[in-house]
Amino acid sequence: MVIKRIETQEELDAAWQLRKDVFVDEQNVPVSEELDDLDQVPTTIHVLAADEEGPTATGRILLDGPGRVHLGRICVAKRTRGTGLGRILMSELERIATEEYSADGKLTIDLSAQDSALGFYGRLGYEIIDDRRYLDAGIWHRDMRKIVAR
Repeated sequence: MVIKRIETQEELDAAWQLRKDVFVDEQNVPVSEELDDLDQVPTTIHVLAADEEGPTATGRILLDGPGRVHLGRICVAKRTRGTGLGRILMSELERIATEEYSADGKLTIDLSAQDSALGFYGRLGYEIIDDRRYLDAGIWHRDMRKIVAR
């Protein structure tokens, strides 16, 4: 298993395909809502995990401002769910985000969690920051946050 920061268009295409498989095909998110302009912003960082069979997990880091990022488009291929890969992916996303975007040794990480993933993110130290639930692409979400120090 290799997990790395995406550096080529081919790797980004592989991440997009995995996102389509998970969000569009499995969760019925319209493709027009899944792929957006934020993927191409120069400060956006994409991460991809893969094994000998192909892509296994992906996620992206969006810079929200000094010392603040938003993690998103986090998904794991169906064939590798339940293996701990999601936790490993999140750890790598947090490590890269902290190295690149922390301010004064601190980083605020926000994410929009699907209701079905609240427990997963909670076990990783994320806390719900707003009682408000909202629909995003027809799926209920809550905002969560974690503050990390270098």
